[in-house]
Amino acid sequence: MSTQVQPEPATATPSPWPRVAAAVALLTVIISVLLTAFAWPSVHSSLHDVPIAVAGPAAAADQVIATLDTKMPGAFDVTRVADTAAAEQLIRDREVYGAIDLSSGTPHLLTASAGSASIAQSLQALGTALAQAQAPGSGPAVTTRDVVALPADDPRGAGLAAAALPLVMGGLLTAVLLTNLLRGTTRRVTGALTFAVTGGLAMAAILQFWFGSIDGSYLANAGAIALTIGAISMTLLGLEALFGYPGFGLGAVLMMLVGNPFSGLTSAPEMLPGWGGAFGQLLPPGAGGQLLRSTAFFDGHGAAHATVVLISWLVLGVVLCLVSGVRAGRARTTAPVTGAESRAVTPATV
Repeated sequence: MSTQVQPEPATATPSPWPRVAAAVALLTVIISVLLTAFAWPSVHSSLHDVPIAVAGPAAAADQVIATLDTKMPGAFDVTRVADTAAAEQLIRDREVYGAIDLSSGTPHLLTASAGSASIAQSLQALGTALAQAQAPGSGPAVTTRDVVALPADDPRGAGLAAAALPLVMGGLLTAVLLTNLLRGTTRRVTGALTFAVTGGLAMAAILQFWFGSIDGSYLANAGAIALTIGAISMTLLGLEALFGYPGFGLGAVLMMLVGNPFSGLTSAPEMLPGWGGAFGQLLPPGAGGQLLRSTAFFDGHGAAHATVVLISWLVLGVVLCLVSGVRAGRARTTAPVTGAESRAVTPATV
């Protein structure tokens, strides 16, 4: 038995060359936007008002603060504390990223690589520069103590940094699949929230028990991930339900091209250029990353802002879905029904 290839219809004509040019131009714009969105924050990253503490005698602290203001203006937001214990407490509470301890006369560094490995490295370089300024030419070693360290199985924090994209993709895929597979507002909302829980449990288990990238309470970590996935997926579902594909596209661009690059999960919000760091913390990817750091390494300290942001997006998505469901119900109620259609009407899914 032979297989015959169906020829193209006689009426089919090749696309005009202007359409080819338009398609190429559109693809060029898309790839340029993608490159800019993901590379620009990293290329222009630097220290901006990074909160740190300075502990020790007033005279020595004043000298260090003056040096920082002169050599690195705008890089640090300094809090003065009396002693080492107070500085450590601020670090554990996520009030500061690290501290310069002058209690012994020689600068000692207190860092928290779990808060940001990038800032911890910057503080180490700063400590070396300060020590050399006090004793030019001697090249003294600077003692550094990591107060809140990353896990030994992942000392660079690679797993946590890599989790940013799957968190966003989990929310996007949830919205896409549920929109195409399920009918009914209640069923879509239930599916999204249920997957947020199961996805959170799965991702936390992989990061904590397999990769060893996070510590802390497993259930708290799973809750942080679940809240992030739920906030993203519910927002996209709500936008799609109310505005159709344009709404979904707007939400996807906001989460993927803005929220993900400006999440600060790979470095820190204070290292992102301009307004990017602060704005990124108002979106689910950034808030979710900060919440996961808090639950994994800081016993939940510093989690309040991120939790409020995520719950707000989650509630917004649910409200948008409910508004869409009510509007669709009213449209079905007011639509004229013919005799043939009335016999074929089935109960509306809610």
